Amino acid sequence: MSSGAPSIIPASQRTARSDGEDTRARLLQAALQLFSEKGFAQTSVRAIAQAAGTNVAAIAYHFGDKAQLYTATFYEPFGSGSDLIPVFADPALDLAGALHHYFAGFLEPLKHDDLVTQSLRLHVRELLDPTHVWPELIERECRAPHMALIQVLGRHMGVSGVDDDMHRLAFSLAGLIMQLWTQRDPLQAIAPQLATAAAVDQWVERLTGYALSMVHGEITRRQATQGPARRASRTSHKKESNA
Repeated sequence: MSSGAPSIIPASQRTARSDGEDTRARLLQAALQLFSEKGFAQTSVRAIAQAAGTNVAAIAYHFGDKAQLYTATFYEPFGSGSDLIPVFADPALDLAGALHHYFAGFLEPLKHDDLVTQSLRLHVRELLDPTHVWPELIERECRAPHMALIQVLGRHMGVSGVDDDMHRLAFSLAGLIMQLWTQRDPLQAIAPQLATAAAVDQWVERLTGYALSMVHGEITRRQATQGPARRASRTSHKKESNA
């Protein structure tokens, strides 16, 4: 989620190594586009090589095979959500800082609009027609960041266990991110000024504020529901002692 678009090195500055890096980047970009448009099964390595301006042997050299290239298209352009865990889960951060880093990391790819569109399309295809990537995708991009966020929230909220409401809160915060990722077209149609790369940092600030309100609301809700439960428990103990 932090590396951005693969860089293209001017021909005049290329070395033997940079030529290889350039070929790898072009293969990755071509694969992302074709896989997102046609899916894994319908995309041939020959078509990817042709779109990247190289040969099939280059795919074997840089990625091993088609399956490993497909896996790379999910993680390399933007990195993995799991890579962000040490950043937003740093115990030295206060809650506002942790949430800010959380949103900043997951929204940073929106500064690369073309790649985001292709990546989102690829993820939707994987959701509808799972491949070998799906189990790892669920673990690395969903479960691991989700559980890390719950631990962060629990630490700052004084909640030691993981209950259904902690899951609800974490999913709701992640939903703020997914809304921006999946609603790009409506956002551009309704408020295009909010869909630009320059607007991402302001979104991070606002979502951090919204998230803090959600967290404090959950804290208040928990305190309100725990109060009657404590009073009921004390009443029950008093009756037992009187009996």
